[in-house]
Amino acid sequence: MNINQHKSRKSNMDIYSLCFYLCCAYLSAAQRYEPTWESLESRSLPSWFDEAKLGIFMHWGVFSVPSYSAVWFWNNWKNGNKDINNFMKRNYRPGYTYADFAADFKTEFYDPKRWAAILQASGAKYVVLVSKHHEGFTNWPSNYSWNWNSYDTGPHRDLVGELATAVRETTDLRFGLYHSLYEWFNPLYLKDKGNNFTTQNFVKMKTMPELYELVNRYKPEVIWSDGDWEASDSYWMSKEFIAWLYNDSPVRDTVVTNDRWGRGDMCHHGGYLTCSDRYNPKTLQKRKFENPMTIDKNHWGSRREANIEDFYTSRELISTFAETISCGGNMLMNVGPTSYGTIQPIYEERLLQFGKWMKINEEAIYKSKPWTTQQDNATNAWYTMKKTTSGTNVYAILLDWPDKNYLYLNAPVASSSTSITMLGYSGYFSYSKVQPSGINIILTVISFSKIPSTDAWVFKLTDLKN
Repeated sequence: MNINQHKSRKSNMDIYSLCFYLCCAYLSAAQRYEPTWESLESRSLPSWFDEAKLGIFMHWGVFSVPSYSAVWFWNNWKNGNKDINNFMKRNYRPGYTYADFAADFKTEFYDPKRWAAILQASGAKYVVLVSKHHEGFTNWPSNYSWNWNSYDTGPHRDLVGELATAVRETTDLRFGLYHSLYEWFNPLYLKDKGNNFTTQNFVKMKTMPELYELVNRYKPEVIWSDGDWEASDSYWMSKEFIAWLYNDSPVRDTVVTNDRWGRGDMCHHGGYLTCSDRYNPKTLQKRKFENPMTIDKNHWGSRREANIEDFYTSRELISTFAETISCGGNMLMNVGPTSYGTIQPIYEERLLQFGKWMKINEEAIYKSKPWTTQQDNATNAWYTMKKTTSGTNVYAILLDWPDKNYLYLNAPVASSSTSITMLGYSGYFSYSKVQPSGINIILTVISFSKIPSTDAWVFKLTDLKN
């Protein structure tokens, strides 16, 4: 190669490199999101979230110390709730304040690796820990919550950081954080509120610095916002934060956000929709949604006054889960740990029961999609589906075992090559076609030792016509 050829080749390489650089820069610029809902909602939801289907919510804070009337204890007390007033008179000295409870938030039995093992065994694929509820107490050593955090008082531990490490080192779960935008009795917030939210001192000095701190320090892949409803997202500076989260944060490629970012946003704007607590529409939704579901039927935190009938059975939880995922949602199932850092046996049992069922039926759950029909109108069965290289598999999640020796499903239309099995059980089920649509599945007599579950059963149908 002569010197002119070498120079020409080098020049061409420089041009190619420059073009490649400019193309990358253009694509990068094209992918940046502006602080508007139109721009932010043009971002595709990271696929892991839809594939996961199940998450575990964990409400934990100073409210876990009184462990009575759950997470809104302080607010209800301050607003004159008679039950709480009587509870305090019976059990605490005169003049006792809510801040006094923090010293007893000791978490002395908190073992984050044990928590992580229980979470993994539940079948969940992500966890959302409350980092700060409306009481303002942060479960991490925040630089913006002096002396009202888990490091300066109470346990003197970084509760968020310890669980984040345990989850990432010992499980395959994604780690997420709940964070309340507002605080009931923070003077800065009350002053902004008194000014009709024309000032933003609380947001600029407390809320937003905390959120940026949480993301940069712990890299959560779910940001579950709450406490938004009294003011607009412009006051909260929510869209600016989400734009940074999607553009420049350390989790920009994988993070998901919910819809609680300002008054009027819920069920309309955000990464995915929650719409309300315990949201279970039972119809197919146009957008991805999540059902924040509690194991305690009425409360989010641990309660010492709870009775066994206050908790959903595993059968009831699985039924709600089937209804939710059939319509395109995820379920975020809540447990309330104790102030001393344990997951109560009733919660642990429910999680382990759920996980046992998930292990048998995971084929019908993870990465599944809604089918053309959600609930079969002939029986209490809910559908999911998966496309494979050989066709489409449809899964009927049966919630009530029929009294007869056959199961009639109205929605499926069988072809000449349709086959039917039950997940967790070996062997095929014979069936007959019903006109104009539907099938009768002949139910084999199954011994108790061979039946895969006593809560719900999943029939797998292949090569259907529809």
